[in-house]
Amino acid sequence: MLRKIGILTSGGDSPGMNAAIRAVTRTALANGIEVVGIHDGYKGLVEGLYEPFNRHSVSETIAKGGTILGSARLPEFKEEAVQLKGVEKLKENQIDAVVVIGGDGTYRGADALTKLGVNCIALPGTIDNDIEGTDYTIGFDTALNTIVDCVDKLRDTSNSHHRCSVVEVMGNRCGDLAIYSGISCGAEILITPETGYDEEAVLEKLRYLENQGKNHAIVIVSEKVCDVKSLADKISRVTGFAGRATILGHIQRGGSPTPSDRVLASRMGAKAVELLVEGIGGHCVGIRNNEIVSMPIEECVGMPRSSRRRFYRLFDRLV
Repeated sequence: MLRKIGILTSGGDSPGMNAAIRAVTRTALANGIEVVGIHDGYKGLVEGLYEPFNRHSVSETIAKGGTILGSARLPEFKEEAVQLKGVEKLKENQIDAVVVIGGDGTYRGADALTKLGVNCIALPGTIDNDIEGTDYTIGFDTALNTIVDCVDKLRDTSNSHHRCSVVEVMGNRCGDLAIYSGISCGAEILITPETGYDEEAVLEKLRYLENQGKNHAIVIVSEKVCDVKSLADKISRVTGFAGRATILGHIQRGGSPTPSDRVLASRMGAKAVELLVEGIGGHCVGIRNNEIVSMPIEECVGMPRSSRRRFYRLFDRLV
């Protein structure tokens, strides 16, 4: 019988995590299940940083960015000995199951705990949208809106000064933030892990655009694909545009979650509790074609990356 569940957030924070925590808490309590908030991710799970939650524990949190439970990395949690310490601490506190919210590493930790006898359900909390098994992750929409707002403002000033703004966005393993923002903002050039980086092709495209009468340009770059400052300097030297680099950085993770992320997180949090009540563990929750679904974590982390070719074809047609 499911009597008490824990909740934790792990890895990078993302807007909407608090909405998910709230949904898990209130859905569990409505089913007569006790809830414990686990602070600082798997580190807190192992160290016993536990706090009993009630309805008021999650009041007025749905609009907050970040995570009220905090997050900390614990690379050692990959080791079975450390995982067993976590299981022992959970049992000491009579916690029967855990809902975890985070990215790929968080998923693997949940799968390991399930195999050691503690049912876990994982929710996709990451702005990068780099988790398979779901069309969208919690926080992606909010981060995208932040990027679009920033790039729209940069376009105004770029147009006034005959500039090319080279904007670095997050997503070093996944170009979704770049491609979605590129389409949304009408960017001229896109550089992502999927497109690769051809510096000469980028410069040639900018020279072509200038010859066509373009007064400004926006280049969207996924982090770690190239050095945006060096590219901006090169643009200033070999094209007629004044290159300017902007690294948005962690501003993309912050802010109040959009209504879309709040609803998504709430639906996923409620689904997590439903699965645990049914005795299901080792699953991750996702959204597919606007339906909330679940699948085994092992299956999810082993899936090849879904193709985004249709988005890149659309971008190419719109430039």
